[in-house]
Amino acid sequence: MSGLGRAVVRVVLVDDHAVVRGGLAQLLGAVDDIEVVGQAATGAEALSVVAEVAPDVVLMDLQMPDVDGVTATRLILAEHPVTQVLVLTSYSDAERIVAALDAGAVGYLLKDADPDDLIEGVRAVSRGESPIHPRAARSLLTARAQGPGRPGRVELTPRETEVLALVRDGLANKQIARRLGITERTVKAHLTSAFARIGVQDRTQAALWAERNHVR
Repeated sequence: MSGLGRAVVRVVLVDDHAVVRGGLAQLLGAVDDIEVVGQAATGAEALSVVAEVAPDVVLMDLQMPDVDGVTATRLILAEHPVTQVLVLTSYSDAERIVAALDAGAVGYLLKDADPDDLIEGVRAVSRGESPIHPRAARSLLTARAQGPGRPGRVELTPRETEVLALVRDGLANKQIARRLGITERTVKAHLTSAFARIGVQDRTQAALWAERNHVR
């Protein structure tokens, strides 16, 4: 436990730029309730490091040689389902955000985030929360497919629509996961994305939105 009574969060840093990894290690290493226990320069290396040190959180870049961050996230979580992946990237386009969340990442931060926001983001995912950088959230909100709109003129993926319909029906994440044959982590990722798209903050607001927009 740290001096503040919090459990120490064990973190692995994954980024192909050594300077970025060094800066992150210095930033997070100065916090008494976070410990950097490993680093990796590629997605493939990340798989090995995570298997060796079993961290609580992986801070994952997306654009890397060899195995990219989305693929690495999916592979890591297939082998280590209790590990939380927090994306830290320069990209805020909706396509990458959705791909990362679909792969199982539970948060999405940008590299221009305030250092305190990054530190709190690591803590948040270790608590089971799903932080998303405001600019990334806006990208989700403004993303629109070229075809006809779905409920409420918001472009939800088919899976997000399914999850929202079950939230409307009052099911908990564990029940939704069982019903859809996916993990609770994936349910949470879809909810995070859907909440950002429809502009709500919690399950109650999401259920009301789904009811008003006849989500089935």
